[in-house]
Amino acid sequence: MIDLSPEAVALLMLGGVLFLVLTGYPIAFVIGSVAFFVGLMEFGANTTFHILYSRFYDLSLNYPYLAVPLFTFMGVVLQHSGITKDLYQNLYEVLGKVRGGLLVVTILFGTVLAACLGVIAASVTILSLIALGPMVSRGYDKSMAAGTIVATGTLGILVPPSIMLVVYAPQAGLSIGQMFMGAVFPGLILSSLYIAYVVVRCNLRPELGPPIPADQMPAFTPRKLVRLLASLLPPVLLIVAVLGTIFAGISPPTEAAAVGCFAAILLAVVYGKFSWGLIGKASIETLRVSTFVVMIAALCYAYVGIFMNAGAGDVVTEMIQSVPGGRWGAFATIMLIVFLLGLFIEWIGIVFIIVPIFSPILADLGFNPLWAGMMICINLQMAFQTPPMAMSIFVLKGTASAEIGLTMGEIIRGVIPFVCIVILTLVLCTVFPEIITWLPEKMIGPSI
Repeated sequence: MIDLSPEAVALLMLGGVLFLVLTGYPIAFVIGSVAFFVGLMEFGANTTFHILYSRFYDLSLNYPYLAVPLFTFMGVVLQHSGITKDLYQNLYEVLGKVRGGLLVVTILFGTVLAACLGVIAASVTILSLIALGPMVSRGYDKSMAAGTIVATGTLGILVPPSIMLVVYAPQAGLSIGQMFMGAVFPGLILSSLYIAYVVVRCNLRPELGPPIPADQMPAFTPRKLVRLLASLLPPVLLIVAVLGTIFAGISPPTEAAAVGCFAAILLAVVYGKFSWGLIGKASIETLRVSTFVVMIAALCYAYVGIFMNAGAGDVVTEMIQSVPGGRWGAFATIMLIVFLLGLFIEWIGIVFIIVPIFSPILADLGFNPLWAGMMICINLQMAFQTPPMAMSIFVLKGTASAEIGLTMGEIIRGVIPFVCIVILTLVLCTVFPEIITWLPEKMIGPSI
């Protein structure tokens, strides 16, 4: 063993993760190896193995995390069944004649997807396949189209049922159901501001989003209105089945996730999309995602065990609380750290590392834990859109047809205004915290 000071442990563990992530190794192996070797130096083999094993085992049996595979299964069933695809076409027929209309359609459709899928890769992939080609072929600016898809697809990790909220809440000792309700208005505000941005921009510069010529768009009739309402029915039923049961206090989120799975399968049957092949695909994808989440979660939980037992958590606490500006200066520092980590580390690693460290600090500073947690989750919207660790950008680039010729530079230019909108939303939620806290306070009954 080596007698390391808490400051040295903090530097080794935080610096080691940031350095090794840049090598390209999977985040789970990076976090696990840093925890293991620093633990050996600080505590020796026996204590290190005990800390790692006990925390890994405890997290693997954490009941709320059962919602992760259930919500994943629900989202994958909807993704592969194609139930929501008619909605895009119907919205397209309504708004195609408006300047920037296809951008607005993409945002509206993506918001509905976010409330159904809860998985970013699925949302961005569907939007890329359905929306990117039509927009580019209609003369829309590629950067604007790409930025809209990336930003809207990323809503899937914030708008409930979000896997990120399921992962975050137990770590912070919060109710998953209350976090779900707390995310509703921030998600809708982001979506509304995205729409306002593209509409204003396309009216100022019509060449960015030209309307479809009237002779190429059939007239909107009452029959098409009926079709639009019918295509809205599946997502509305699913949202009511999941969020409605949570808000009404009928069931906690884990059981509501099971209801959502049943509703998704039932909708697939009713709309003629059900097949055993669909269930097989959904099961395999659920296994893959769930294993990935639990592996990283467990290793991060073990990492935090070494970090806190070595006294490094106190070092971070003292550093943040000594920042000039009082509690708001400390809060701004935490938000900046979260943003910077998002440039290099996947969201799940960030959540499991920072939440056990920052949650007690935020509580000591007098911030509402639910509000503070949601602010961090909104902040992490930017992590998916800011290189080098920008998963939404990579998914779009990998999904986009080579014939479109979309470059990384065009995607990044298109994303920048939407990142600024996320910052604006954080400011709004700071000035008006009720945006986050009002709906959870109206929930009926307890929600785990």
